[in-house]
Amino acid sequence: MPFFDGLYNHASTLIEASVLVIAALFPIVNPIGSAAVFLTMVGSFDLELQRKLTKRIAVYSFVLLFVSMLCGGKILSFFGISLYSVQIGGGIIVAANGWHLLTKDAQKDSAATPNQEEVLNQAFYPYTLPITVGPGSISVAVALGAHLPNELHAASFISPYLLAASIIGCAVIALLVYICYRWARTAAVMLGKSGTTVLMRLSSFISFCIGVQILASGVRNYIQSLH
Repeated sequence: MPFFDGLYNHASTLIEASVLVIAALFPIVNPIGSAAVFLTMVGSFDLELQRKLTKRIAVYSFVLLFVSMLCGGKILSFFGISLYSVQIGGGIIVAANGWHLLTKDAQKDSAATPNQEEVLNQAFYPYTLPITVGPGSISVAVALGAHLPNELHAASFISPYLLAASIIGCAVIALLVYICYRWARTAAVMLGKSGTTVLMRLSSFISFCIGVQILASGVRNYIQSLH
């Protein structure tokens, strides 16, 4: 029947677009690897504070990815900011944070008692941006926002398909971030003290390398724009 055929085509298009968003964002957001870095930063926090912080990070991650996908390119153009500028600035921040985590004294940090309100005020920066959703994730989200309308054959910039696929895709990524961050401490207990230390140091080093890679990509794109 034409009605059911049309409904099936709409549902199929929406599912394909949502899967495309999830498949593109998951590797670059990397909630599993980010959870290890997150655990390095919140090792001295009590469980209740970690839960509250995790909820805020998940919400902020969804909003940041969603806004970047729908109108990130327009926002950058409005302020006259190029994408490679975001990559260069963000790469420096990610690399600096990775280096700090790699070289910090865990015993000294664990001795300090964190202020709950101060920690929650830092949920957006640095826990969400750039630790969870960094410049690389924003770049991919902006590229998806420009690419999806062509894939969906949408005449307008914000089509119902693009809006629905963005909401579903970003919500799934935010949910995965919440799950990985929420149970990061449980996974650390299973790994043991030595395994957790190795994982944290390795994740910090990977975070530093990711920052350098993002910075290098931004510099390369800037040099190419000069030609």
